Amino acid sequence: MLWLYLHFPHLLLDHLRRDRENPQAMVIVESTGQRVVQACPEARNQGISASMRLKTAISLVPELAIVRAEADREARILEDQARWLYRYAAHISLVPPDGLLAEVSSLQKLYGGLPAVWQTVEQALNEHQLTAWAAIGHTPLSGRLLARAGTGEYTADKEHVLRALKQMPLSAAEFDDKTSTRLQRLGLNTLGEVFALPAPELARRLSPETLAHVQKIQGTRPDPRSPWQPPHTFRQQADFIQEIEHSQGLLFPLQRILSELEEDLCWRQQDTDTLFLVLRHRHEEDTRLRIRTAGPEHRSESFLDLIRLRLEQKPLRAPVISLALSVRRFLGREAPAGQDLLGETQDLNEAWHTLISRLQARLGELSLTRLSPQADHRPEHAWSATPVQQSHRIRQAIPAHFPRRPLWLLKGPQPLAEQPVAWLSGPERISGGWWDSQRVMRDYYIAQLKSGQLAWVFRDVQEGWFVHGWFG
Repeated sequence: MLWLYLHFPHLLLDHLRRDRENPQAMVIVESTGQRVVQACPEARNQGISASMRLKTAISLVPELAIVRAEADREARILEDQARWLYRYAAHISLVPPDGLLAEVSSLQKLYGGLPAVWQTVEQALNEHQLTAWAAIGHTPLSGRLLARAGTGEYTADKEHVLRALKQMPLSAAEFDDKTSTRLQRLGLNTLGEVFALPAPELARRLSPETLAHVQKIQGTRPDPRSPWQPPHTFRQQADFIQEIEHSQGLLFPLQRILSELEEDLCWRQQDTDTLFLVLRHRHEEDTRLRIRTAGPEHRSESFLDLIRLRLEQKPLRAPVISLALSVRRFLGREAPAGQDLLGETQDLNEAWHTLISRLQARLGELSLTRLSPQADHRPEHAWSATPVQQSHRIRQAIPAHFPRRPLWLLKGPQPLAEQPVAWLSGPERISGGWWDSQRVMRDYYIAQLKSGQLAWVFRDVQEGWFVHGWFG
């Protein structure tokens, strides 16, 4: 079995940098705030390095951006990377705080060989602007050690992997300090020299735990890994080094997050109609926005347009230190109606949803209404104005054999003031309303008046003539 291990040497740094338009020297410091643990390329170019004291780093770069390491935030970011890796490999394991493990031996036939698997993962890393050291091993631990040492290769040759492991110094083999000291006192300096020791001797001189660790590296002892399953939700967060004071500054990180949302929805073959956006402020309550679309949607540019409209309507009440976008409602995706094999026919449903979504974002969700048919034969009761529903779709045209109806229906019948000059169709009898004590019995005609207008007229049981609508 082959395992791909991805080691992210500065995961938090990459996470912060990809949401910034302008690169700036930045470092991650330990929880005590005394020493630098990660430095970005701009900081390294100015002489800052990991393990340097923070005071020294600030003396080199006075405008240095400083972020304190947080275990909870790093765990969340690691899960974000596992989500996209899950699209390429089914068996994923998290190795906190900075590693991902994927079983790849079963993927070779799918991708066409191990180099193709490696290339696919590298391309995804570049798209997500992540720095990762990768390695393939025959055991999870061997892949991890090779990746963290930066000596990994995409090879299935077990002997080649073992040679690389044997050359590894003990300091890179992840033994605890006490075990490393005892091994060095025994005159052992490389992992290969430890492999050469008989197992009983290793257990006697050191500990059963050390023997188990060595055997898991070699693959002579099982090392089961629990598979990680992605939650049935989407959540991405952007953290800002400097506070964002204007809503325009939120669009750049939102564009990146919405692009990942589109990829996630396309991978799921699903859509959504609800986004939740939370803006965090330092000294104010969070701003919570619910973005609704008129129908199922997955395009990042459509989501971004709606959020831009909402932010224009609701200016920021305080500077933003971070934002989080989440999706909890997923809808099955349907094939667009009216599309031909080449996909060149306009999708009317998509155009309808886009228009309604933008109008609602600009005017408010309850500001739009539409005409809805009602189960009633009486024309004045056969329709009602209702809010635009999320599931609304463009309906097919009424078949030609149905009776014609006027485009402009009056609120109520009005007496016919003149005699028509021509009768074009009719009579059509409509009788109903007995159930609510408003019974009608009418004979409807389409008639042309002297002015040339086409009117929808009727005669009731009392022999009176009325106009009920006008044709365009």
